[in-house]
Amino acid sequence: MKINKEIRDIILKRLLVTLGILLFIRIGTFLPVPGINHSDLAFYIQSHSVTRSLVSTFSGNDIFVIGLFTLNIFPYINASILIQLILGFSPKLAKLQKEGDFEGKRKINRLIRLLTLIFAIIQSISISLYLRQILFDWNYGLAFEITIWLTTGAMIILWLSELITDYGLGNGTSVLIYTNIISNLPSLTRAIFIENENNLSIFYQIGIDLLIFVSLYGIVFLQEGVRIIPLISSKQLSQVSIFSQDSLTTNSYLPLRLNQAGVMPIILTTTLLVVPNYIINLGVLPKFDLPINFESFKFIYWIGYFGLILLFSSFYSTIVLNPKDLSDQLQKLAVTIPGVRPGIQTTFYLQQLIKRITFLGSTILATLVTIPNFLESTLNITSLNGLSTTSLLILAGVVLDLFREVKNIYYSNVYNNMYQ
Repeated sequence: MKINKEIRDIILKRLLVTLGILLFIRIGTFLPVPGINHSDLAFYIQSHSVTRSLVSTFSGNDIFVIGLFTLNIFPYINASILIQLILGFSPKLAKLQKEGDFEGKRKINRLIRLLTLIFAIIQSISISLYLRQILFDWNYGLAFEITIWLTTGAMIILWLSELITDYGLGNGTSVLIYTNIISNLPSLTRAIFIENENNLSIFYQIGIDLLIFVSLYGIVFLQEGVRIIPLISSKQLSQVSIFSQDSLTTNSYLPLRLNQAGVMPIILTTTLLVVPNYIINLGVLPKFDLPINFESFKFIYWIGYFGLILLFSSFYSTIVLNPKDLSDQLQKLAVTIPGVRPGIQTTFYLQQLIKRITFLGSTILATLVTIPNFLESTLNITSLNGLSTTSLLILAGVVLDLFREVKNIYYSNVYNNMYQ
Protein backbone atom coordinates (compact mmCIF):
# COMPACT_ATOMS: atom_id res chain seq x y z
CA MET A 1 0.00 0.00 0.00
CA LYS A 2 1.78 3.10 -1.28
CA ILE A 3 0.74 6.32 0.46
CA ASN A 4 1.00 9.46 -1.64
CA LYS A 5 1.32 13.04 -0.35
CA GLU A 6 -2.44 13.71 -0.42
CA ILE A 7 -3.27 10.67 1.72
CA ARG A 8 -0.37 11.43 4.05
CA ASP A 9 -1.68 14.98 4.58
CA ILE A 10 -5.18 13.67 5.38
CA ILE A 11 -3.83 11.16 7.92
CA LEU A 12 -1.50 13.77 9.46
CA LYS A 13 -4.35 16.27 9.79
CA ARG A 14 -6.59 13.70 11.49
CA LEU A 15 -3.72 12.62 13.76
CA LEU A 16 -3.03 16.21 14.84
CA VAL A 17 -6.73 16.75 15.60
CA THR A 18 -6.77 13.60 17.76
CA LEU A 19 -3.55 14.46 19.61
CA GLY A 20 -4.70 18.06 20.19
CA ILE A 21 -8.01 16.93 21.71
CA LEU A 22 -6.28 14.29 23.87
CA LEU A 23 -3.81 16.90 25.15
CA PHE A 24 -6.68 19.26 26.01
CA ILE A 25 -8.50 16.46 27.88
CA ARG A 26 -5.32 15.51 29.75
CA ILE A 27 -4.85 19.12 30.90
CA GLY A 28 -8.51 19.29 31.99
CA THR A 29 -8.02 16.13 34.07
CA PHE A 30 -5.45 17.98 36.22
CA LEU A 31 -7.52 21.21 36.39
CA PRO A 32 -8.93 21.17 39.96
CA VAL A 33 -12.64 21.67 40.54
CA PRO A 34 -13.11 24.95 42.45
CA GLY A 35 -14.07 24.70 46.12
CA ILE A 36 -12.32 21.39 46.91
CA ASN A 37 -9.43 21.43 49.37
CA HIS A 38 -7.15 18.92 47.68
CA SER A 39 -4.75 18.85 50.64
CA ASP A 40 -7.51 17.29 52.75
CA LEU A 41 -8.34 14.95 49.88
CA ALA A 42 -4.72 13.78 49.43
CA PHE A 43 -4.31 13.16 53.18
CA TYR A 44 -7.54 11.14 53.33
CA ILE A 45 -6.69 9.10 50.21
CA GLN A 46 -3.31 8.04 51.59
CA SER A 47 -4.98 6.33 54.56
CA HIS A 48 -8.13 4.92 52.91
CA SER A 49 -7.78 2.23 50.25
CA VAL A 50 -11.44 2.40 49.14
CA THR A 51 -11.18 6.13 48.37
CA ARG A 52 -7.84 5.56 46.62
CA SER A 53 -9.49 2.90 44.48
CA LEU A 54 -12.40 5.25 43.68
CA VAL A 55 -10.15 8.15 42.63
CA SER A 56 -7.74 5.92 40.66
CA THR A 57 -10.70 4.46 38.76
CA PHE A 58 -11.48 7.90 37.35
CA SER A 59 -8.18 9.80 37.34
CA GLY A 60 -5.25 7.37 37.56
CA ASN A 61 -3.12 5.65 40.18
CA ASP A 62 -1.05 8.63 41.37
CA ILE A 63 -3.46 11.49 40.73
CA PHE A 64 -5.08 12.88 43.87
CA VAL A 65 -7.02 15.62 42.07
CA ILE A 66 -10.72 15.80 41.33
CA GLY A 67 -10.51 17.73 38.08
CA LEU A 68 -12.96 19.09 35.55
CA PHE A 69 -12.71 15.93 33.42
CA THR A 70 -12.56 13.46 36.31
CA LEU A 71 -15.60 11.47 35.09
CA ASN A 72 -13.97 11.22 31.65
CA ILE A 73 -15.90 9.00 29.20
CA PHE A 74 -17.37 6.69 31.88
CA PRO A 75 -20.94 8.14 31.85
CA TYR A 76 -21.10 7.59 28.07
CA ILE A 77 -19.83 4.01 28.46
CA ASN A 78 -22.52 3.30 31.06
CA ALA A 79 -25.18 4.83 28.80
CA SER A 80 -24.01 2.76 25.82
CA ILE A 81 -24.09 -0.45 27.86
CA LEU A 82 -27.61 0.33 29.05
CA ILE A 83 -28.78 1.06 25.49
CA GLN A 84 -27.33 -2.24 24.26
CA LEU A 85 -29.19 -4.08 27.00
CA ILE A 86 -32.42 -2.21 26.24
CA LEU A 87 -32.11 -3.07 22.54
CA GLY A 88 -32.30 -6.75 23.47
CA PHE A 89 -35.69 -6.27 25.16
CA SER A 90 -37.22 -3.42 23.14
CA PRO A 91 -38.33 -4.46 19.61
CA LYS A 92 -39.19 -0.83 18.81
CA LEU A 93 -35.67 0.45 19.53
CA ALA A 94 -34.07 -2.60 17.87
CA LYS A 95 -36.11 -1.96 14.72
CA LEU A 96 -35.09 1.70 14.81
CA GLN A 97 -31.42 0.71 14.95
CA LYS A 98 -31.72 -1.91 12.21
CA GLU A 99 -33.43 0.46 9.79
CA GLY A 100 -30.07 2.12 9.40
CA ASP A 101 -31.39 5.45 8.10
CA PHE A 102 -30.00 8.79 9.25
CA GLU A 103 -33.08 9.72 11.30
CA GLY A 104 -33.01 6.40 13.18
CA LYS A 105 -29.34 6.83 14.10
CA ARG A 106 -30.03 10.38 15.25
CA LYS A 107 -32.77 9.20 17.60
CA ILE A 108 -30.53 6.49 19.09
CA ASN A 109 -27.65 8.95 19.52
CA ARG A 110 -30.00 11.48 21.12
CA LEU A 111 -31.15 8.85 23.61
CA ILE A 112 -27.55 7.87 24.42
CA ARG A 113 -26.65 11.53 25.04
CA LEU A 114 -29.63 11.93 27.36
CA LEU A 115 -28.65 8.81 29.32
CA THR A 116 -25.04 10.06 29.42
CA LEU A 117 -26.26 13.28 31.06
CA ILE A 118 -28.30 11.29 33.59
CA PHE A 119 -25.35 9.02 34.46
CA ALA A 120 -23.03 12.04 34.69
CA ILE A 121 -25.39 13.73 37.17
CA ILE A 122 -25.72 10.54 39.24
CA GLN A 123 -21.95 9.96 39.36
CA SER A 124 -21.29 13.64 40.12
CA ILE A 125 -23.79 13.63 42.99
CA SER A 126 -22.25 10.40 44.34
CA ILE A 127 -18.76 11.94 44.36
CA SER A 128 -20.08 15.16 45.91
CA LEU A 129 -21.82 13.29 48.73
CA TYR A 130 -18.83 11.03 49.30
CA LEU A 131 -16.60 14.10 49.77
CA ARG A 132 -18.75 15.02 52.79
CA GLN A 133 -16.63 12.82 55.07
CA ILE A 134 -13.37 14.23 53.65
CA LEU A 135 -13.80 18.01 53.34
CA PHE A 136 -14.09 20.05 56.55
CA ASP A 137 -15.91 22.92 54.79
CA TRP A 138 -18.42 20.69 52.96
CA ASN A 139 -21.96 22.01 52.50
CA TYR A 140 -24.84 21.45 50.10
CA GLY A 141 -23.95 24.55 48.11
CA LEU A 142 -20.44 23.17 47.52
CA ALA A 143 -21.90 19.78 46.61
CA PHE A 144 -24.16 21.45 44.02
CA GLU A 145 -21.18 23.33 42.52
CA ILE A 146 -19.09 20.12 42.32
CA THR A 147 -22.00 18.32 40.64
CA ILE A 148 -22.35 21.08 38.04
CA TRP A 149 -18.61 21.17 37.31
CA LEU A 150 -18.22 17.40 36.95
CA THR A 151 -21.39 17.00 34.87
CA THR A 152 -20.30 19.81 32.55
CA GLY A 153 -16.88 18.22 32.19
CA ALA A 154 -18.42 14.84 31.30
CA MET A 155 -20.58 16.39 28.57
CA ILE A 156 -17.57 18.28 27.16
CA ILE A 157 -15.70 14.96 27.03
CA LEU A 158 -18.63 13.41 25.12
CA TRP A 159 -18.54 16.26 22.59
CA LEU A 160 -14.75 15.96 22.20
CA SER A 161 -14.98 12.19 21.69
CA GLU A 162 -17.49 12.77 18.88
CA LEU A 163 -15.06 15.28 17.32
CA ILE A 164 -12.34 12.60 17.35
CA THR A 165 -14.72 10.15 15.69
CA ASP A 166 -15.74 12.64 12.98
CA TYR A 167 -12.49 14.53 12.31
CA GLY A 168 -9.73 12.50 13.97
CA LEU A 169 -8.34 8.98 13.85
CA GLY A 170 -10.27 6.10 15.40
CA ASN A 171 -13.40 5.91 17.49
CA GLY A 172 -13.41 8.70 20.08
CA THR A 173 -14.63 6.54 22.97
CA SER A 174 -12.09 3.78 22.29
CA VAL A 175 -9.24 6.27 21.91
CA LEU A 176 -10.07 7.88 25.28
CA ILE A 177 -10.17 4.50 27.03
CA TYR A 178 -6.87 3.62 25.30
CA THR A 179 -5.33 6.88 26.58
CA ASN A 180 -6.49 6.18 30.16
CA ILE A 181 -4.85 2.74 30.08
CA ILE A 182 -1.61 4.04 28.55
CA SER A 183 -1.39 6.88 31.07
CA ASN A 184 -1.24 4.33 33.92
CA LEU A 185 1.58 2.26 32.37
CA PRO A 186 4.52 4.29 33.87
CA SER A 187 3.22 3.94 37.46
CA LEU A 188 2.34 0.30 36.75
CA THR A 189 5.86 -0.45 35.51
CA ARG A 190 7.36 1.24 38.56
CA ALA A 191 5.07 -0.76 40.87
CA ILE A 192 6.05 -4.03 39.14
CA PHE A 193 9.76 -3.48 39.82
CA ILE A 194 9.19 -2.32 43.40
CA GLU A 195 6.83 -5.17 44.38
CA ASN A 196 8.81 -7.92 42.67
CA GLU A 197 12.42 -6.84 43.19
CA ASN A 198 13.07 -9.97 45.26
CA ASN A 199 11.41 -12.32 42.75
CA LEU A 200 13.02 -11.18 39.51
CA SER A 201 14.54 -14.56 38.62
CA ILE A 202 15.07 -15.43 34.97
CA PHE A 203 12.49 -18.25 34.99
CA TYR A 204 9.94 -16.05 36.74
CA GLN A 205 10.29 -13.31 34.12
CA ILE A 206 10.27 -15.77 31.22
CA GLY A 207 7.01 -17.24 32.51
CA ILE A 208 5.39 -13.81 32.85
CA ASP A 209 6.61 -12.69 29.40
CA LEU A 210 5.39 -15.94 27.84
CA LEU A 211 1.97 -15.50 29.44
CA ILE A 212 1.71 -11.93 28.10
CA PHE A 213 2.84 -13.06 24.63
CA VAL A 214 0.27 -15.87 24.50
CA SER A 215 -2.43 -13.46 25.70
CA LEU A 216 -1.54 -10.91 23.02
CA TYR A 217 -1.48 -13.58 20.30
CA GLY A 218 -4.86 -14.90 21.44
CA ILE A 219 -6.29 -11.37 21.57
CA VAL A 220 -5.21 -10.55 18.00
CA PHE A 221 -6.58 -13.91 16.81
CA LEU A 222 -9.85 -13.22 18.63
CA GLN A 223 -10.18 -9.68 17.26
CA GLU A 224 -9.27 -10.55 13.66
CA GLY A 225 -10.78 -14.04 13.41
CA VAL A 226 -13.75 -14.36 11.04
CA ARG A 227 -15.80 -17.23 9.61
CA ILE A 228 -16.28 -16.77 5.87
CA ILE A 229 -19.65 -17.88 4.45
CA PRO A 230 -19.62 -17.97 0.61
CA LEU A 231 -22.55 -16.33 -1.16
CA ILE A 232 -23.93 -16.41 -4.70
CA SER A 233 -26.61 -14.19 -6.24
CA SER A 234 -29.50 -15.49 -8.31
CA LYS A 235 -28.26 -13.48 -11.29
CA GLN A 236 -24.83 -15.08 -11.09
CA LEU A 237 -26.39 -18.50 -10.60
CA SER A 238 -28.41 -18.15 -13.81
CA GLN A 239 -25.38 -17.00 -15.81
CA VAL A 240 -22.75 -19.37 -14.47
CA SER A 241 -21.83 -22.63 -16.08
CA ILE A 242 -21.16 -25.90 -14.29
CA PHE A 243 -17.40 -25.51 -14.73
CA SER A 244 -17.12 -22.02 -13.24
CA GLN A 245 -19.59 -22.35 -10.36
CA ASP A 246 -17.02 -23.29 -7.74
CA SER A 247 -14.82 -20.30 -8.52
CA LEU A 248 -17.77 -17.93 -8.53
CA THR A 249 -18.90 -18.66 -4.98
CA THR A 250 -15.64 -17.31 -3.58
CA ASN A 251 -16.19 -13.80 -4.98
CA SER A 252 -18.94 -12.86 -2.51
CA TYR A 253 -19.07 -13.85 1.13
CA LEU A 254 -20.61 -13.05 4.51
CA PRO A 255 -17.97 -12.55 7.26
CA LEU A 256 -18.96 -13.51 10.82
CA ARG A 257 -16.57 -12.24 13.47
CA LEU A 258 -15.32 -14.66 16.09
CA ASN A 259 -15.82 -12.08 18.85
CA GLN A 260 -19.05 -10.22 18.20
CA ALA A 261 -19.44 -8.96 21.76
CA GLY A 262 -16.00 -7.34 22.19
CA VAL A 263 -15.22 -6.52 25.83
CA MET A 264 -18.89 -6.13 26.78
CA PRO A 265 -19.15 -9.58 28.50
CA ILE A 266 -16.10 -8.73 30.63
CA ILE A 267 -17.57 -5.36 31.63
CA LEU A 268 -20.93 -6.90 32.55
CA THR A 269 -19.31 -9.77 34.49
CA THR A 270 -16.99 -7.45 36.41
CA THR A 271 -19.87 -5.11 37.21
CA LEU A 272 -22.01 -7.97 38.50
CA LEU A 273 -19.24 -9.30 40.75
CA VAL A 274 -17.57 -6.09 41.92
CA VAL A 275 -20.31 -3.47 42.34
CA PRO A 276 -22.14 -5.11 45.29
CA ASN A 277 -18.93 -5.41 47.33
CA TYR A 278 -17.91 -1.90 46.28
CA ILE A 279 -21.24 -0.45 47.48
CA ILE A 280 -20.83 -2.26 50.82
CA ASN A 281 -17.31 -0.82 51.22
CA LEU A 282 -18.64 2.68 50.57
CA GLY A 283 -21.06 2.20 53.48
CA VAL A 284 -24.24 2.44 51.39
CA LEU A 285 -25.26 -1.11 52.35
CA PRO A 286 -24.61 -2.76 55.72
CA LYS A 287 -21.86 -5.34 55.99
CA PHE A 288 -22.81 -8.89 56.77
CA ASP A 289 -20.77 -11.99 57.50
CA LEU A 290 -21.35 -15.32 55.81
CA PRO A 291 -20.27 -18.66 57.30
CA ILE A 292 -18.26 -19.37 54.13
CA ASN A 293 -14.67 -18.20 53.76
CA PHE A 294 -14.51 -17.08 50.13
CA GLU A 295 -10.71 -16.79 50.22
CA SER A 296 -10.53 -20.59 50.20
CA PHE A 297 -12.95 -20.85 47.28
CA LYS A 298 -11.01 -18.92 44.64
CA PHE A 299 -11.27 -21.80 42.20
CA ILE A 300 -15.08 -21.75 42.44
CA TYR A 301 -15.05 -17.96 42.01
CA TRP A 302 -13.07 -18.15 38.76
CA ILE A 303 -15.25 -20.96 37.41
CA GLY A 304 -18.23 -18.68 38.02
CA TYR A 305 -16.35 -15.82 36.35
CA PHE A 306 -15.65 -18.06 33.34
CA GLY A 307 -19.29 -19.15 33.14
CA LEU A 308 -20.65 -15.60 33.38
CA ILE A 309 -18.47 -14.46 30.47
CA LEU A 310 -19.81 -17.37 28.38
CA LEU A 311 -23.37 -16.44 29.36
CA PHE A 312 -23.03 -12.72 28.61
CA SER A 313 -21.20 -13.43 25.32
CA SER A 314 -24.07 -15.60 24.13
CA PHE A 315 -26.62 -13.03 25.29
CA TYR A 316 -24.86 -10.10 23.63
CA SER A 317 -24.25 -11.99 20.38
CA THR A 318 -27.98 -12.66 20.05
CA ILE A 319 -28.50 -8.88 20.24
CA VAL A 320 -25.85 -8.07 17.63
CA LEU A 321 -26.59 -10.95 15.24
CA ASN A 322 -30.11 -12.16 14.52
CA PRO A 323 -30.19 -15.16 12.11
CA LYS A 324 -33.75 -14.31 11.00
CA ASP A 325 -32.76 -10.74 10.08
CA LEU A 326 -29.66 -11.95 8.21
CA SER A 327 -31.74 -14.50 6.30
CA ASP A 328 -34.33 -11.86 5.36
CA GLN A 329 -31.63 -9.45 4.17
CA LEU A 330 -30.03 -12.13 2.00
CA GLN A 331 -33.43 -12.99 0.54
CA LYS A 332 -34.18 -9.34 -0.25
CA LEU A 333 -30.83 -9.05 -2.04
CA ALA A 334 -31.55 -12.27 -3.97
CA VAL A 335 -28.41 -13.85 -2.50
CA THR A 336 -28.16 -17.42 -1.23
CA ILE A 337 -25.65 -19.65 0.53
CA PRO A 338 -24.53 -22.49 -1.77
CA GLY A 339 -26.29 -25.72 -0.82
CA VAL A 340 -28.79 -24.01 1.49
CA ARG A 341 -32.35 -23.08 0.47
CA PRO A 342 -33.51 -19.49 1.13
CA GLY A 343 -35.90 -18.83 3.99
CA ILE A 344 -36.27 -21.19 6.96
CA GLN A 345 -33.30 -23.41 5.99
CA THR A 346 -30.98 -20.38 5.74
CA THR A 347 -32.21 -19.11 9.11
CA PHE A 348 -31.61 -22.50 10.74
CA TYR A 349 -28.17 -22.84 9.09
CA LEU A 350 -27.09 -19.36 10.27
CA GLN A 351 -28.51 -20.00 13.76
CA GLN A 352 -26.47 -23.16 14.22
CA LEU A 353 -23.35 -21.58 12.72
CA ILE A 354 -23.60 -18.45 14.89
CA LYS A 355 -24.05 -20.64 17.99
CA ARG A 356 -20.84 -22.54 17.21
CA ILE A 357 -18.88 -19.37 16.40
CA THR A 358 -20.17 -17.62 19.52
CA PHE A 359 -19.28 -20.59 21.73
CA LEU A 360 -15.75 -20.78 20.28
CA GLY A 361 -15.19 -17.02 20.54
CA SER A 362 -16.61 -16.71 24.05
CA THR A 363 -14.56 -19.72 25.24
CA ILE A 364 -11.34 -18.13 23.93
CA LEU A 365 -12.33 -14.78 25.48
CA ALA A 366 -13.17 -16.33 28.86
CA THR A 367 -9.92 -18.33 28.83
CA LEU A 368 -7.80 -15.29 27.97
CA VAL A 369 -9.39 -13.29 30.79
CA THR A 370 -9.67 -15.96 33.46
CA ILE A 371 -6.32 -17.78 33.33
CA PRO A 372 -4.00 -14.76 33.93
CA ASN A 373 -6.27 -13.46 36.73
CA PHE A 374 -6.55 -16.93 38.25
CA LEU A 375 -2.75 -17.29 38.27
CA GLU A 376 -2.40 -13.83 39.84
CA SER A 377 -4.75 -14.56 42.73
CA THR A 378 -3.72 -18.20 43.25
CA LEU A 379 0.08 -17.87 42.98
CA ASN A 380 0.19 -14.31 44.43
CA ILE A 381 1.79 -12.97 41.26
CA THR A 382 1.69 -9.17 41.15
CA SER A 383 3.58 -8.58 37.90
CA LEU A 384 0.32 -8.53 35.93
CA ASN A 385 -1.57 -6.42 38.45
CA GLY A 386 -3.20 -3.50 36.63
CA LEU A 387 -2.38 -4.87 33.16
CA SER A 388 -5.24 -7.29 32.77
CA THR A 389 -6.32 -9.15 29.66
CA THR A 390 -9.21 -6.67 29.42
CA SER A 391 -6.73 -3.81 29.10
CA LEU A 392 -4.69 -5.72 26.52
CA LEU A 393 -7.89 -6.55 24.61
CA ILE A 394 -8.85 -2.87 24.48
CA LEU A 395 -5.32 -1.78 23.51
CA ALA A 396 -5.08 -4.34 20.71
CA GLY A 397 -8.60 -3.54 19.49
CA VAL A 398 -7.91 0.21 19.27
CA VAL A 399 -4.62 -0.29 17.41
CA LEU A 400 -6.26 -2.68 14.92
CA ASP A 401 -9.15 -0.23 14.42
CA LEU A 402 -6.66 2.55 13.69
CA PHE A 403 -4.96 0.40 11.05
CA ARG A 404 -8.35 -0.35 9.47
CA GLU A 405 -9.26 3.33 9.39
CA VAL A 406 -5.96 4.25 7.73
CA LYS A 407 -6.63 1.56 5.09
CA ASN A 408 -10.17 2.89 4.59
CA ILE A 409 -8.83 6.43 4.10
CA TYR A 410 -6.32 5.11 1.57
CA TYR A 411 -8.83 3.11 -0.49
CA SER A 412 -11.45 5.88 -0.30
CA ASN A 413 -8.93 8.35 -1.69
CA VAL A 414 -7.88 5.92 -4.44
CA TYR A 415 -11.49 5.35 -5.54
CA ASN A 416 -12.26 9.06 -5.49
CA ASN A 417 -9.28 9.75 -7.76
CA MET A 418 -10.37 6.96 -10.11
CA TYR A 419 -13.85 8.43 -10.67
CA GLN A 420 -12.86 12.07 -10.85
